[in-house]
Amino acid sequence: MSKILIVGGVAGGATAATRLRRLSEKDEIIIIERSGYVSFANCGLPYYLGGVIKERERLLQETPETLKAKFNLDVRIHQEVVAINREKQSVAIRKEDGTSYEETYDDLILSMGVSPRKIPLEGLAEAKNVFFLRNMEDVDAISSALNLGAKKALVVGGGFIGIEVAENLVARGLEVTLVEGRNQILPPFDPEMAKFLENELVLHGVALKLGVQVTRFEDSGKTVILSNGESLGSDLTVLSLGVSPENTLAKSAHLALSPSGYVLTSPKMEVYDEQSKAVVPHLYCIGDLAEVKDPLSEGTAHIALAGPANREARLVADVLHDLPYSYKGALGTSVIKVFDQTGAATGYSEALCDKKGRAHQSVMIERNQHAGYYPGASLLTLKVVFDPKDGTLLGAQAVGHDGVEKRIDVIATAIAGGLKVQDLMDLELSYAPPYGSAKDPINIVGYAASNLLRGDYKQISLAEVAEASKDALLVDARTPMEYQIEHMEGAVNIPFVTLRQNLDKLPQDKNAKIVVYCNVGLTAYLWICLARGEGYTNLINVEGGMRLKKTIEAPLTVSQSTAFKGGNIAMDTPKNSEPMIEVDATGLQCPGPIMEASKASEKMQPGQRMKIIASDCGFASDIDLWAKTTGNTVVSNENQGGKIVAVVEKGQPMQSNLSGTPNNGGTTIVLFSGDMDKALAAMIIAQGTRAMGKPATVFCTFWGLNLLRKPKAPRVKKSLIERMFGWMMPKGAKKFKLSKMNMMGMGSKMMRGVMKKKNVPVLEEQLANAQKAGVRFLACTMSMDIMGIKKEELIDGIDYVGVATYLAECQKAATTLFI
Repeated sequence: MSKILIVGGVAGGATAATRLRRLSEKDEIIIIERSGYVSFANCGLPYYLGGVIKERERLLQETPETLKAKFNLDVRIHQEVVAINREKQSVAIRKEDGTSYEETYDDLILSMGVSPRKIPLEGLAEAKNVFFLRNMEDVDAISSALNLGAKKALVVGGGFIGIEVAENLVARGLEVTLVEGRNQILPPFDPEMAKFLENELVLHGVALKLGVQVTRFEDSGKTVILSNGESLGSDLTVLSLGVSPENTLAKSAHLALSPSGYVLTSPKMEVYDEQSKAVVPHLYCIGDLAEVKDPLSEGTAHIALAGPANREARLVADVLHDLPYSYKGALGTSVIKVFDQTGAATGYSEALCDKKGRAHQSVMIERNQHAGYYPGASLLTLKVVFDPKDGTLLGAQAVGHDGVEKRIDVIATAIAGGLKVQDLMDLELSYAPPYGSAKDPINIVGYAASNLLRGDYKQISLAEVAEASKDALLVDARTPMEYQIEHMEGAVNIPFVTLRQNLDKLPQDKNAKIVVYCNVGLTAYLWICLARGEGYTNLINVEGGMRLKKTIEAPLTVSQSTAFKGGNIAMDTPKNSEPMIEVDATGLQCPGPIMEASKASEKMQPGQRMKIIASDCGFASDIDLWAKTTGNTVVSNENQGGKIVAVVEKGQPMQSNLSGTPNNGGTTIVLFSGDMDKALAAMIIAQGTRAMGKPATVFCTFWGLNLLRKPKAPRVKKSLIERMFGWMMPKGAKKFKLSKMNMMGMGSKMMRGVMKKKNVPVLEEQLANAQKAGVRFLACTMSMDIMGIKKEELIDGIDYVGVATYLAECQKAATTLFI
């Protein structure tokens, strides 16, 4: 029988004690706990403050009495170990009443954890409303202050606890300000990924102040002065400035500490002597206090998380009973809820790689968390960091509304299993439309990283665009409508869908540098693949694209969030008594939601309103820009449960756009080609023009006439030559073939399959949508005569004209295209 003494409870100490009892009924197991609570859900404390966890008792996982009854453990609360005598294998313990006694041990486990970091601030000692949050006593004190009617709260520190406290104080109805000394929240995330979560805080009314610090408290804590001179009023302040190791006992016992003050441990969780660096017999350290092996390097790491603490607790119990053990260290896999968003991370960020001097590369993708056609789809942003030499996985971060932690857990498992980023392509992950896609975001990020490692393209960050584009052609690969709404300075619009027809716009030198961007990176990659096929060699993709640019540049001001409170929409009385139109654009990728809004607006009367619901968070800014361009008014623009809900009021028709006078801003297109890809380009450009409130005309001539043919036309009288023409030409949009890579029709079928999967309407649907959007289609009568095509064979809703009518349309338009 052994006598095992454990200093500290909660995740590490309580778990070690119960595991030890399961392994041996004979051992004497004693837990010494300084506070009055030996096992409580410290991770749940912020949610109790917010009322999410309503019963205080739910936080108490075990008590001394239950641990005695279940596991025959000797739990001594309100007692503190104040000294260790390593030679005698004994400890000095001080009771609550101040008396002390000695207790011997066969094995001693230290699990004191960490405490909130405290810094000397002027006026802090006199402040009556300033709190920390670590234990049950802390949460009781803050709850009491809230119950006294606090209205304004200040949270100092933007780590995990600070963010969770801020969110839950908002849930309690307080006006919350969060101050963080760094230029970003949540250090485990790279700045651009943290910015998604910073924007979410602001959207829900948190006043976020980055890069400033609290310098002093005045008026018993009611006034807080910041390093920039700003003065804030606060009824309640929570300091969350990180943690410090509870190492006083370890120091007095002359144990080896890391430079940051944590106890250095072996793979068996043994501790070392301060001078000799030899293992100290019968002495172990687990949990937040322990410095453990870094599995991604030869060094060590300090990870203050409950998961590693529980793993270390089980391991040390196994070691004491001579059972096999295996502990590779801790990656620091973590997840946090920030209102309607979730952020998760594992392993190294790029910032941490830079700090450690580790070579790294990254890829960032955006995909729906499940099949886009299934209701409720929303975007997930996933960034993976890896070694550029061999693809060794170093870390990952993800942000989104749903499915975030699932992807990070997969990558954490892949790192633990020694997989490389290329191996993510081949992972077989569960799939059904409500839960994922056949090609999961994990697979997609594997594809993207493999392409980058193979040298299919180069990549730069947004911060590098300005410098890189000084001696390069900067190309916006999106549609004209998206380009018109917003684009990068100096960029020219050469859409991917029309690139084959616009190769003459590219530099003659095939080695010229071309920097390409789109919304998130996929369309730019497709653009690069096409250009590479034409012989261009110096092609660079911009990581993250316009969506990341808009996210990073979003101002962190509370005024931005006033319309994004969620709940019911507060609106004034509409100017039109017509019922509100509702448009569901969830699951659609840009420009899908804008196109849906544009189509709906065509049916509305001035003063009538429509509500559009979209899952693409970029829609929040796009709808504002679209409304300004088209003369409509955004009444409200909210984030409701991860969905963007906008209410738009129809304005008067804009005379400059719809009057039909010369230079009306419209577009005329000559569709000469009978190829699927070229006709698609014409349809997309025409619809984009109409979405911006401007007229669009498509003049179909020669092979382009086949777009207007009915799939099943009535029999009409024709000559033999005319019938031969009819047999050889495609009957309608569904029969069009690709101009390249058709492969006897296989390429066209593959393209249609990809379009369906990506929620992109196929050609015949694009044609129908264009007609509904008000695009005017003209059939060239001369071409009809030559090719023997009769009016009965063409679709309804088109005009039959000669070249003079088309030229008259050209005179009124701002843009004329020949496709």
